[in-house]
Amino acid sequence: MENTKPKSKLKKVLIIIGIIILVIAIGIFILLKLTFLKTFPKLKGEPEIGKWYEVEVDGAKSSDGSEWHGIFRKGTENKVVVYFFGGGVSITPETSDGGNKFYATNMTAQDFVAQGGIGSTAEDNPFKDWSFIVIPYATGDFHAGTGTYEGEKTVYHTGYNNYSAYVEQVRQYIGEPDTLLVTGFSAGGFATSLLADDVIDRFPSAENVTVCVDSSLLLYDGWHETAVDLWKAPTEISDRLTTNNLVLDSLTALHEKHGGSVKILFDCSYRDDTLMQYQSYISSGKMDKTKELGDNFQHDLKEMVNGLQTNIPDVGIYVWSCGEDANTHNTQHTIISANVFDKLGNDRSVGEWIFDAVNGDVKTYGLELLDKTF
Repeated sequence: MENTKPKSKLKKVLIIIGIIILVIAIGIFILLKLTFLKTFPKLKGEPEIGKWYEVEVDGAKSSDGSEWHGIFRKGTENKVVVYFFGGGVSITPETSDGGNKFYATNMTAQDFVAQGGIGSTAEDNPFKDWSFIVIPYATGDFHAGTGTYEGEKTVYHTGYNNYSAYVEQVRQYIGEPDTLLVTGFSAGGFATSLLADDVIDRFPSAENVTVCVDSSLLLYDGWHETAVDLWKAPTEISDRLTTNNLVLDSLTALHEKHGGSVKILFDCSYRDDTLMQYQSYISSGKMDKTKELGDNFQHDLKEMVNGLQTNIPDVGIYVWSCGEDANTHNTQHTIISANVFDKLGNDRSVGEWIFDAVNGDVKTYGLELLDKTF
């Protein structure tokens, strides 16, 4: 008689393995739905206080032509954060054709970012009860474009169109805020400098205004040409770009227009390993992040800080170190979307520093890092 016991045992083992694989797959799916694949309900009618929504915007496009949407949360306080996301940049026709090698081309994995860092509802977050107008990034143009590039494919550099239509659509839910914070990280920090004046004009009731640029420094002689010819940015934005430092040009112009009525802040890690990769590409055509490139970035950041302090005497600066590599000493890129409430060796975290400035106490931290040597 044939022995069926080995076959029976094998079948049981296979069933157990199948169950384990299924459980792992379900766990991974749930994790992805809570993070990278997270989506918010579409806003229809009046928003509930404290609930995140996806806001559909007619005609809004990501660079690849897919849908683009805004992200919104209504708070209990009469205060609003206009928050620009980052995700790379296109500066030439070649980088436009390169797509996601250089910048986020669609809305994939962006919604969940809104709930972290400065947008979290953690009890120690002083912004947890503010309204948030979040502008995701999928156009490669620092949220400043109105144009279409026709190269190997059609690329929609229409970030300004998306932002503008979205903000006008959700302003009805904000009312007349008395306090405004304009901020963003990485490409969103560049956007903050470029668009802060535009945002301020859309919220004339806000008498308390703070602008904070997080982790945004790239030196490029062609910024003006890129803004005009590739992105087709509005002239009031592109006309400010007269040097190789887009953020310094834009924040200087903002200060010259508004003076002390707008508090201006800038933060950056002192050897930002993502920004140096893009700077390496601008300089040599190759992405890289060596110790030498870190040295160069540290030097450029010191020059940037000196320029800000010269042009904007009451500017607030926060230079920080986090995630420092043991060999290159290169550091984490951006902070406000994640660990914004870490102290980073200072009395105040970046989040607390921003909130202090909102309340009139503008300070500077971490300048000693700019002279640190190895």
